[in-house]
Amino acid sequence: MAKKADIPKPKIETLPEALDVIEALTLENKLLREELALERAKRFGRSSESRVQASQQQFVFNEAESLVAKDQTAEEPDIEQVVKEHRRRPKGKRDADLSVFDVNRIDYELPDDERSCPKCSGRLHEIGTDVRRELIYNPATYHVNELHTHVYSCRHCQTHSDSTPVIRADSPKALIPNSIASASLVSQILADKYERHLPLYRQEAAFVSDGLSLSRQTISNWVIYTSETWLTVVYDAIRKRLVVSHDVLCADETTVQVINEEGRAARQKSYMWLYRTGADALHPLVCYEYKPTRSASHPKDFLEEFKTGYLHSDGYRGYHSLGSGITVVGCWAHMRRYFTNALKPANKSSENMLLAEEGLAYCDKLFLLEREFANLDFTERYQRRKELSEPIALSFFKWAEQVKALPRSLVGKAIHYAKEQRIWLMNVFLDGRLELSNNRAERSIKPFVLGRKNWTFSNTPRGADASAVIYSIVETAKENDLRVHDYLEYLLEKRKRLILTT
Repeated sequence: MAKKADIPKPKIETLPEALDVIEALTLENKLLREELALERAKRFGRSSESRVQASQQQFVFNEAESLVAKDQTAEEPDIEQVVKEHRRRPKGKRDADLSVFDVNRIDYELPDDERSCPKCSGRLHEIGTDVRRELIYNPATYHVNELHTHVYSCRHCQTHSDSTPVIRADSPKALIPNSIASASLVSQILADKYERHLPLYRQEAAFVSDGLSLSRQTISNWVIYTSETWLTVVYDAIRKRLVVSHDVLCADETTVQVINEEGRAARQKSYMWLYRTGADALHPLVCYEYKPTRSASHPKDFLEEFKTGYLHSDGYRGYHSLGSGITVVGCWAHMRRYFTNALKPANKSSENMLLAEEGLAYCDKLFLLEREFANLDFTERYQRRKELSEPIALSFFKWAEQVKALPRSLVGKAIHYAKEQRIWLMNVFLDGRLELSNNRAERSIKPFVLGRKNWTFSNTPRGADASAVIYSIVETAKENDLRVHDYLEYLLEKRKRLILTT
């Protein structure tokens, strides 16, 4: 640690110089306090942006002057009476929820010798029934299929010939050689980990409690073998159709830690990339890809066959150099988040808050119009955007060019981001199939992020690649309203039969 005498001090010789130093230190203190307030708001504040909703309702889309106090002589508005209503559950909703399950009817009747009136001893007759439903849970059960494959030979050839043919009856191929693993068991393991975010060590404990001794190493080997042997071909088909058969895609990426990777430290960040179809896809597709870095070459290689079309992304520059045929569409939700962050630590009476609210209002107006356009077809949506939304966006960027804010302040960073991303943000108005945000990709990558919080890291690149394959199939199944376990079991059984017949 440096001694107090060793710390350099600014040379101040005149009063103006002293005032300049004070002003610089005051500004530095203000910026640091702003950043500290933002970090505290992120850590301890509400996760939603509800704290700014009240101000947004008063500032949906007005000029800055609307923030100034209104004329005190203006006529007061009529008093509105707000009546709180409780929404009732639609009749029959519970029946609809239970309609997918089998029903076991259990009747409770009076014994024949008790069907006499306690008053006159006359014979009782049935006038109706009271019905009550309860949902029963049966824990997982296991049973063993013992497969006996019969083998046949010819007795005549054994006696009269030099060779004897041996014929085996047809039987299903083992999913994993020399293993007790079945398609249904492995499908459950995959669904538990990749759909329900249950790490393998917890699954190991669950198996033990059910009386089955399966180590996590064995389970991990099953997962990797199943991915590489049976599911990679399905993944390749998803990837091929994704980049060849669609014009609108979405992309995003997030970090993942891989412990044992050659040439890289255990704590070094690797990346899981995500690509998926856009709003126009009849059958949505989701595809993950593991890569050790965040290099722009990775999306370029993945999208090599995606010659022309639109790609939704955030502001990461790696997506901006994919080729002349690919039009990158920026995310207005990301830009809006900058203004939301600027609003969190701002003083209610500060100029920064006024600027943050004004920038936020432009974004809110655009998203409000998008909700109105939600049920329009793509052609009509394109026309309505050109008529109503695009002028608002142009007004926003004109406002951003005129605003003066400290570059290092949160509002300054928001405005700088907006001006820097203008080209890609305005591309949303080129086609009605495009969306104002990249939230579709963020929703698809969220299951991986939730899973990562539980299992923390991948041990090897093979494990990360297996996760990419299985997550792709699981999320594609979910997007198409398929039951994940049943779909995985179907794929594994189908692949086994194809191998057997070929």
